[in-house]
Amino acid sequence: MPRKASFTADALTGKALQQFWLQGYHATSMDDLVEATAVSRHGIYSTFGGKKKLFLACFDRYREAVVSPAFNCVEGPDADLATIAAYFEFQISRGEAAGLPGPGCFVANSATEVAPHDTDTMAKVAEHNDRLRRGFRNAIARAYAKSGSAGDADVTELADVCVIFTNGLWSMSRTVTDANDLRRAVKAFLAVLRGTLT
Repeated sequence: MPRKASFTADALTGKALQQFWLQGYHATSMDDLVEATAVSRHGIYSTFGGKKKLFLACFDRYREAVVSPAFNCVEGPDADLATIAAYFEFQISRGEAAGLPGPGCFVANSATEVAPHDTDTMAKVAEHNDRLRRGFRNAIARAYAKSGSAGDADVTELADVCVIFTNGLWSMSRTVTDANDLRRAVKAFLAVLRGTLT
């Protein structure tokens, strides 16, 4: 009778995510994963089939543990620009508490390191950015409706700009020591966004 595994796939993915997030995909070896997860090579291969599939599973784990707790509000029926501001502050405060510079965004990091050379990773990055785009479009459309503006702001285009700003902001969080630098950038960005909607 096979011995029962001493770990769960969820726990393995959570620890692997931290390793990939801090060190990157290419710089992380199987030995690094064995050490970080306390799971043998055999355990990793039998559960995920290897490093690449474990890495791809980390995107789902990151979405559940990091993205959704912050971004669910932007996807809600009452979301508006204040909700977008709250999302940014939630993530900035989280980074500030953990210490800056931080690791940035796992997805944004993977987008520059791995995605250009790997279609599976590119698909995961696109899935993440599509979610952000839909959420921002939801909040911006509601803010636009509330403003009563007679203008013709392109909500989809503005949502695209929000995705680009968001990925840039979290990339910058890897280089700054003061969270207020990020807050000032958010304040300026939201001011431009509000001006576009009026």
